[in-house]
Amino acid sequence: MEGVSAAGGTSKLVLLRHYDVHHCVSCQRCEHDPAKACYLTEKDQSNELFSFMLTAPVVFFASPVYFYHVPSHFKAFIDRCQCFWMRYHAGETSMTGLPPRKAFLAMMGARQKGEKLFEGSVLTMKCFLQPFNFTLQQPLLMYGLDGPKDLANNEEDCESLRRMGMDAQKAVEEFLEQHKG
Repeated sequence: MEGVSAAGGTSKLVLLRHYDVHHCVSCQRCEHDPAKACYLTEKDQSNELFSFMLTAPVVFFASPVYFYHVPSHFKAFIDRCQCFWMRYHAGETSMTGLPPRKAFLAMMGARQKGEKLFEGSVLTMKCFLQPFNFTLQQPLLMYGLDGPKDLANNEEDCESLRRMGMDAQKAVEEFLEQHKG
């Protein structure tokens, strides 16, 4: 958020942990329902989160890596995008008509090294973002951050995050310029 502010922008911090998101139960209702709707949206707060995905000019995700993937609550949110995936692949204009947008991703892992540490998460994010017409930009993948203050004490990673925030603000400005009127 510092980078966005430094570039003259504002952002909305959405902490997934503050939202009740039920996990997908693989009922396939979204496949067979004419509206491709998920019945769980009436039982949790996922609709509010997905409204951000449908309307935001840019999204920026930050997440730790647990056992080579995003934490379970984040993965539950990702899996709940199945109904949007179905709409997208059915050719519904509510999804296929979304404007192209950019997504940013910063991930932190406790391990000091590991070429595959972020691989599964990054691939999942690309697939998750596709039906919303977001293109994942080069992710920022940070190693060796295990404790609650490790990131704050790592000046190089903090500067990389600020630069990514500035890039995200630039993407917002470009989007707004392209979609005036």
